Amino acid sequence: MCVRSCFQSSCLQWAWRTAFLKHIQRRHQGSHRWTHLGGSTYRAVIFDMGGVLIPSPGRVAAEWEVQNRIPSGTILKALMEGGENGPWMRFMRAEITAEGFLREFGRLCSEMSKTSVPVDSFFSLLTSERVAKQFPVMTEAITQIRAKGLQTAVLSNNFYLPNQKSFLPLDRKQFDVVVESCVEGICKPDPRIYKLCLERLGLQPSESIFLDDLGPNLKAAASLGIHTIKVNDPETAVKELEALLGFTLRLGVPNTQPVRKTMEIPKDSLKKYLKDLLGIQTTGPLELLQFDHGQSNPTYYIRLANRDLVLRKKPPGTLLPSAHAIEREFRIMKALANAGVPVPNVLDLCEDSSVVGTPFYVMEYCPGLIYKDPSLPGLEPSHRRAIYTAMNTVLCKIHSVDPQAVGLEDYGKQGAYIPRQVRTWVKQYRASETSTIPAMERLIEWLPLHLPHQQRTTLVHGDFRLDNLVFHPEKPEVLAVLDWELSTLGDPLIDVAYSCLAHYLPSSFPVLRGFNDCDLTQLGIPAAEEYFRMYCLQVGLPPTENWNFYMAFSFFRLAAILQGVYRRSLTGQASSAHAEQTGKLTEFVSNLAWDFAVKEGFRVFKEMPFKNPLTRSCHTWARSQSQWYPIGTRSYSSVPEASPAHASRGGLVISPESLSPPVRELYHRLKHFMEQHVYPAEPELQSHQASAARWSPSPLIEDLKEKAKAEGLWNLFLPLEADPEKKYGAGLTNVEYAHLCELMGTSLYAPEVASSDATNIEASIREEDSFYVINGHKWWITGILDPRCQLCVFMGKTDPHAPRHRQQSVLLVPMDTPGIKIIRPLTVYGLEDAPGGHGEVRFEHVHVPKENMVLGPGRGFEIAQGRLGPGRIHHCMRLIGFSERALALMKARVSASSCA
Repeated sequence: MCVRSCFQSSCLQWAWRTAFLKHIQRRHQGSHRWTHLGGSTYRAVIFDMGGVLIPSPGRVAAEWEVQNRIPSGTILKALMEGGENGPWMRFMRAEITAEGFLREFGRLCSEMSKTSVPVDSFFSLLTSERVAKQFPVMTEAITQIRAKGLQTAVLSNNFYLPNQKSFLPLDRKQFDVVVESCVEGICKPDPRIYKLCLERLGLQPSESIFLDDLGPNLKAAASLGIHTIKVNDPETAVKELEALLGFTLRLGVPNTQPVRKTMEIPKDSLKKYLKDLLGIQTTGPLELLQFDHGQSNPTYYIRLANRDLVLRKKPPGTLLPSAHAIEREFRIMKALANAGVPVPNVLDLCEDSSVVGTPFYVMEYCPGLIYKDPSLPGLEPSHRRAIYTAMNTVLCKIHSVDPQAVGLEDYGKQGAYIPRQVRTWVKQYRASETSTIPAMERLIEWLPLHLPHQQRTTLVHGDFRLDNLVFHPEKPEVLAVLDWELSTLGDPLIDVAYSCLAHYLPSSFPVLRGFNDCDLTQLGIPAAEEYFRMYCLQVGLPPTENWNFYMAFSFFRLAAILQGVYRRSLTGQASSAHAEQTGKLTEFVSNLAWDFAVKEGFRVFKEMPFKNPLTRSCHTWARSQSQWYPIGTRSYSSVPEASPAHASRGGLVISPESLSPPVRELYHRLKHFMEQHVYPAEPELQSHQASAARWSPSPLIEDLKEKAKAEGLWNLFLPLEADPEKKYGAGLTNVEYAHLCELMGTSLYAPEVASSDATNIEASIREEDSFYVINGHKWWITGILDPRCQLCVFMGKTDPHAPRHRQQSVLLVPMDTPGIKIIRPLTVYGLEDAPGGHGEVRFEHVHVPKENMVLGPGRGFEIAQGRLGPGRIHHCMRLIGFSERALALMKARVSASSCA
């Protein structure tokens, strides 16, 4: 895990840097081993940690820099700075604390990049549970090594965390010896640390094998007589380790796990059935594992008498009509076996539920690679592109099959496929609905009204995506297409759109990973538009114009599927351990679907013939259950509380006179207050802001505040949802308050409105024991210069690798906390806006109690939207009011000049 190798020579620096920034994982590149003469039997395997057992710091750094818009190589350069006496090396030897390291490291990064670098965020990511997970292939290898009686050890350049514990996210029970640089005070490649490890193992150098990802560390070990393996990627390294040890380290079937208790099936009756089916006589055991891939139909790996099989069955319990159609899967795979489409060899369909509890079919096991992560980590960009090209090609093959030629002409109805699909998935969703989801309600209304014209009818897979394909281990070739449950005859563009879902989902999406937060050009993966053009070119079709409809429907269908999985999880029927989480995801996916529906609406609108806009028609959704708000935001009413006659109009209120009588009366009271008290006070307030006393509260403002309270014009911004009983404010809806904003905007001294894009926040919040440590440099912080300011609301990133709108959190920070430094007041259009002002503030290692977190980690965007969402409307209305006031003043001046 050490960066010390970078300090040996310029050649080594360059070599390591190249490996570092390429994330060290190269799946198909052979590992290099330093040679050593000698032939002793191996008795121990020694592992480095970072880059061997867990992801390399280099990979973490490179990805973090991209996501945080930090110049590439900044972290690496700062780690290298100073050589043996640099902050990183001293941190590894425990010569400085984590706090001291972050302080020096942050300064170096900021100086090198000429920008503020939130190194706390990088350190939090590097040490987070999400990143610091042991590679499963290494865990399995260690288990097999120890089962053979060999010793295992960790030899790592490591550091102490702020809690004074070393950073060791491993199960110590896996290792006989653990040697860490921060504990011993010496780092690799110092020969002393290798000798120390061997001494504790009680072995000679030639009796051990050492795995590391850095050449200088391996060279130092080899010079002592230790056999070495350079780790470019864990899978390849394990294969080379197997060759040295002479026994296998991978005994399990990829992507399988022990059968979950709720998914157990009777082995005895299954074994009898298989013996009859295969015509074999065996007394050997039946090995049964469950595939961890897939949510819908439970799928099992079976090994019996040297036969590798796969069993796929319907889930237990009451099922939705036409769902889990394994019979159709069996039929289409059998039909496609000789049609040029790669499918597993199916053996038998058994509809006798007495065998395993539900109908099932059996097919031969097809070994190969299933890429569950669509970003294809560890592959070169050219290989990634080849994988997606192969995926596109096999989809074209499916759509090129003549259904009649393979006996599937009656596999589905001819024509009207999209309308039927919409009706089917609406019905499926309604059958599994557990609560009202606004976006789903809008889609259910929108989809039937915007159906595309179907161009052609072909075989449709129905669930075509990367993780339903088995690839050849050595080349980008599809060996088998899996999961045909939703196949039918229909519009092939449904498959194309569905295969692009990952392009629009975040990498953290738990059920179906995506890569919308990744740089596709850097990865080498075709963008969705390019993938679609690639398909059209292969099948000879012109690109469709209503692509957004297909994407909207695809996400709608995914939302319905997730809702079905969630509904089954409530009764224990779902086959996946993650099924219960899907209830929270349905709304997220439905909002993505609605985004595409909106895009399609804009496309249609732009293609409409131009009409003279002499009149305008404004409309809002009349049905409250159809209102849509983004995930994680509060909904603010747009429909006022009023009489049935007033509410039934359903139109957007575009003038104060259209407001309900109580709000209209409030509007006129506010207007009178502005004319009687605010406008006349403006000259005095302006004089105060230009005086030496401007940073002290104006007595006139305090007087106006009391008058406003007395006249019931206080806390007008509080929404009806936050104050339904109107105890603290006027209980206005968003639309009603907007008209008052227009009125208040006629004065420069109107109340402030918050404004910021929460996703642009770069300040960091790092957890440390019972505190949060915050660091950041902020500008234009409104009100912080006011002498009465005792508390600030601080927003920062707690998890930069969470979904974009879940990265931010909010803390309440007392202004007397050490580490807060107000640099200077800033002006807006030349105005200081005293006494509150807008300040430049620096937060440096500010410790805040954990109980000061508002709502919880990751809810900062939600909190901000509670104010900023409606505030965007209020800003516009205030500017309109300000413009109207400026125009009125100019007209008055012209009139006065004319009279003079």
